[in-house]
Amino acid sequence: MAEPAGQQQMVVGDIRITYLPDGYGRYIPTAMFPASTPEAWALHRDWLDDEGRVVITFGALLIETGGRTILVDTGYGQKQSEVPGLATRVGGSLLRNLETTGVKPADVDTVLYTHLHHDHVGWTTISNGTERVLTFPNAHHLVRQPEWDHWKGTDNPPGPSMVEVQAPLESRIELVEDGQAVAPGINLLATPGHTPGHSSVVVSSGAQRAIILGDVVHCPIQLEETDWGCIFDVDPELGKRTRSQLAAELEQPSTLTAAGHFAGFVFGRVMRARGKLHWQGGLT
Repeated sequence: MAEPAGQQQMVVGDIRITYLPDGYGRYIPTAMFPASTPEAWALHRDWLDDEGRVVITFGALLIETGGRTILVDTGYGQKQSEVPGLATRVGGSLLRNLETTGVKPADVDTVLYTHLHHDHVGWTTISNGTERVLTFPNAHHLVRQPEWDHWKGTDNPPGPSMVEVQAPLESRIELVEDGQAVAPGINLLATPGHTPGHSSVVVSSGAQRAIILGDVVHCPIQLEETDWGCIFDVDPELGKRTRSQLAAELEQPSTLTAAGHFAGFVFGRVMRARGKLHWQGGLT
């Protein structure tokens, strides 16, 4: 049975990437993936928990390279919610897990957002008792311009809170572009569809490469069932094309994958067998 991913690590050349769990969501499968059916899920029960729900891990990825300390996304935050007909969601452990790495919030020099859905911006700020302040006060906060423009001035539930995210970032956000180098070996890759300015992150060192997916794929089943878009995809057809294009890169032998929402193992490889892609979680 599927369970939320724990803290884990992989190395790409001389770059270390650590997955920091923050919490999890347990989603009704056909609500999370509207094109799916109960009959189809009966063939894929490995990705369901003992109540028949899809397990989606929430968290962030810590990249350490050449004196740089980069956090990709900031998890769900210190909260929990019950959405009838969809999911139960729980967050809150990101900062405790960060502490175990020896990194303090003030040590993070860059926060890089794949996109601005609320489960990726949850620890952008914390309360100091009177106001919301940045959790990572010394960091540059980066996002692609189409993403910032899409959400700016709105307070839609799937997106970034006006009070907790947008207002505190207004004077600090730095807008970046597709292909831009964030640090040596760390480059953005535009992967739109889930949101207009969604980005994946390419990590390269020597002959090795890893791709941090963001929300291009939420569950490994989407590698096999390519039509199963997520309910939160802003442009489902574009999202499907993006998954197809990125899959061709993921199955390259030299490419590792970091899939932050996967249950169990968030690091692994995408393999092709019998004409279909499969997830090989875990790295040795």
